[in-house]
Amino acid sequence: MSAAGTERAPCGLPRIGLGTAVQGPRPDPVRVAVLRAIQVGYRHFDTAAHYATEAPIGEAAAEAVRAGLVASRDDLFITSKVWCADNHPGRILPALRKTLSNLQMEYVDLYMVHWPVTMKAGRFTAPFTALEDFEPFDMRGVWEAMEECHRLGLAKSIGVCNFSCKKLETLLSFATIPPAVNQVEINPVWQQRKLREFCREKGIQLCAYSPLGAKGTHWGSDSVMDSGVLHEIAKSKGKSVAQVCLRWVYEQGDCLIVKSFDEARMKENLDIVGWELTEEERQRISKIPQRKINQGRRYVSEHGPYKSLEDLWDGEI
Repeated sequence: MSAAGTERAPCGLPRIGLGTAVQGPRPDPVRVAVLRAIQVGYRHFDTAAHYATEAPIGEAAAEAVRAGLVASRDDLFITSKVWCADNHPGRILPALRKTLSNLQMEYVDLYMVHWPVTMKAGRFTAPFTALEDFEPFDMRGVWEAMEECHRLGLAKSIGVCNFSCKKLETLLSFATIPPAVNQVEINPVWQQRKLREFCREKGIQLCAYSPLGAKGTHWGSDSVMDSGVLHEIAKSKGKSVAQVCLRWVYEQGDCLIVKSFDEARMKENLDIVGWELTEEERQRISKIPQRKINQGRRYVSEHGPYKSLEDLWDGEI
């Protein structure tokens, strides 16, 4: 069993999880990959209503229990997210109940607001048209509904994704239950220093998605995996560039979501403990030019609530 797969942050979130935001409907590959991941040591699985991968994760979890790979569902940490079309106070709880039905589970360990964006009910697929699809985001109403999910025991913890410091500050001003986690893009090319400092001060755990820059996706970039600095450090340490990236995120105290269904890479992505970066290597990484890769441009329009990227990210870009 890999220590990295079972180690948990203070909030209970495992330090490394397997992401399942795959392109297109692929239920059987997801089911097989999750089973394989459990075998090699993963216990945290990250999904979302928008990914359409909840059902195969639930099937794999049930199969893992039957096969004795884990003693019970309680040994797994399952995260899901409410999509923007359900970001309406009256739709949050029904959305979670549908997620639980998909997963065939009685609860999720962590339920998160996927984006601080609200779309008209039923709008799940892009392209989105601001004049027709977007509505103002009722943060207070949405969060009150998230808190109800927690009080009912359907979500052990609740959190958010893609929230800026300013949006977190607003949320904390009225939240009865503060968010346990903020899942955001973090990698050596987008290091999130300001947000990390804020979240540490407020007791919110950062969880990194796209720690390798999402190379190969329609919105990702080669800038992380092709970084000369990271290649030089990896060569000198006898590690892969991916391992150096993941170790850097790990050393920041963040949790992280990796996404590979290849067994060898699954194991490699867990092999980031028992060694560390030197101070000189950390300094070199800190000087890598910064730019946000996942900018969320599809949520920005002069006709919508967010008229610019500055509006969406509150200037933190």
